[in-house]
This record gives sequence, structure tokens and C-alpha cells, in this order.
Amino acid sequence: MGYQLEFRHLKYFLAVAEDLHFRKAAERLFISQPGLSRQIRQMEDDLGIKLFDRHNRKVVLTKAGEYLKEATERNLKELDYILDHAKLLHDGVGGNLRVGYVGSAMHEVIPNLLLQFKEKHPNIIFSLKEMDNQKQVKDLLSLDIDLGFVRLDRVPKDLEIRPVLEDVFCLVLPKNHPVSDDDFKDLSQFKNESFILFDASYSPSYYEKVMQIFGDSGFSPQVTHNTIHASSIYRLVENNLGLSIVPKSLQQGYNMGVKFIDLNKISQRAILSVIWNKENRNPVLKKTIELLT
Repeated sequence: MGYQLEFRHLKYFLAVAEDLHFRKAAERLFISQPGLSRQIRQMEDDLGIKLFDRHNRKVVLTKAGEYLKEATERNLKELDYILDHAKLLHDGVGGNLRVGYVGSAMHEVIPNLLLQFKEKHPNIIFSLKEMDNQKQVKDLLSLDIDLGFVRLDRVPKDLEIRPVLEDVFCLVLPKNHPVSDDDFKDLSQFKNESFILFDASYSPSYYEKVMQIFGDSGFSPQVTHNTIHASSIYRLVENNLGLSIVPKSLQQGYNMGVKFIDLNKISQRAILSVIWNKENRNPVLKKTIELLT
């Protein structure tokens, strides 16, 4: 069955579906409110579907409207990517990969990936953005990024996850701390110390793993500060505000007044994984995954 829909109808529908308010949507679209209402009515009549329930001044999406909103947003983003990719090809660029990452991925994994890719595919553009684990998951599901580097054990079923780096943990101390590699025995030596850790919201599974390290050492840590940035952790440790535990790869790239003791004898490992959306059709994505796995 054919429908007399145009691109503008989808644009108008999404504006109302996002604002759930015809006047606000009309102002954003720079058209009159009556005109917008007529366009939505025409769209509903052409489709034979009721998209909105209108109750006085309240506008609510119907179940059909909710589905259409989600599917339209997803497919229009795919169309945007297709058009952007065509423009890149016209300009002589082989493609673009939008990458999200947690900070530790930039110390080794991503630079190595970029060097390998540049050698084989020199005309590919990488758009890199540091973001936390949950933001990466959200943007991958919405196709706002193509690839992510996370510290997560589980992801939604629409995403694929594969480990790319296994890290030992290390203890972070101020340089003037009396304990060093030479007289370090185990973490129980520090049961009366304060600790600065990555916030649990950064990665619940990562935080749980760090808590297991303390549990296996026979004590619960006194956590005085939480943050999501390694540089903040090191600055706090440097100023004798506590100790910390971080993946070994985070030793690189910082020049602060801290020292590290590798925790090689514990069983826990910090896993850095690459994740992507199974439905992503970016041709550059497949080439990247082949290099990483």
C-alpha cells in the first residue's frame, strides 16, 4: 500500500513527538500551529493511524506513535549517515568512524589502532570523543557513535562486546608514602587508609570488581572521594588525601607525585572491551573490528 507521505511529514511528526506540544513544536519548525496540526492530521489520515491522543492541552503518543517515533529517529539517523558518507566519498575521503572511549583506552589501544588503520586505510577520518560507559551504550543504541571502548561486563542485546585488553590492577600511593615495592606484602597493610575510587556510576561491574579486591584482602575500604577521571584521582593521592586502585594502563600519560605498585598476585583483572551496534551498517566499522579482534 502506498502512502502520500513526504519527508516534511516525518519532520513535523518528530517535532511534536519530542515536545508533546503543538505550539512549541510549531515555533521550533517556524510554521503556524494550525498549519502543523493540519499536517499531522493529514499524516494520520494517509496512514490510517492515530499517532497522538489529544486531551485538552495535553498531547500523548499512542502506542503506534511511540513505535513510529523510535523507528523514524533510528532510520533518519541512518539516512543522515548515508548522506554524510556519500559527501565524504565525493570529497575523496574513504569514510568516517565515530568513536567513544573511556580515558584508559587512549593510552595504548586507540593510538595503536589509529596507526594500523592509517597504514592500510589512510583516507579514513576518526571522530574521537571521551565519554563514560553508559553514555557510550546510549549513543551506540541510537547510532550516534559507531564504536565504543568500555569497562563493562554486560551490554544490551542489540550490542556486541569483545575484550581487547586485559590489565592488572595497581595500587596508587603518594610518592612520599613509606610503603614501596620492596616492603609491600598485600592490601591489608592499608586497611586503616582512606581510598579514592572511580565512581560506581562510571561502571558498576568495574566498581564491584574493585570491591572484590578489598573483600579478598579481608577489609572494606574507607572511601572518602569518588570521581570519574584518573587525573583527579592522582591529584588527590598526590596531596595525601587517600590511596587508590586503578588499571595498570592508567600509569601512562600522567606526571604527578604518585607511585604505583602492581597487584600481580590478585585474580581480578581490568578488562577493556570494544562494543558496537549489530545493526550498524558503516562499512568502516567492519574493517576496524577486524583489526581489533
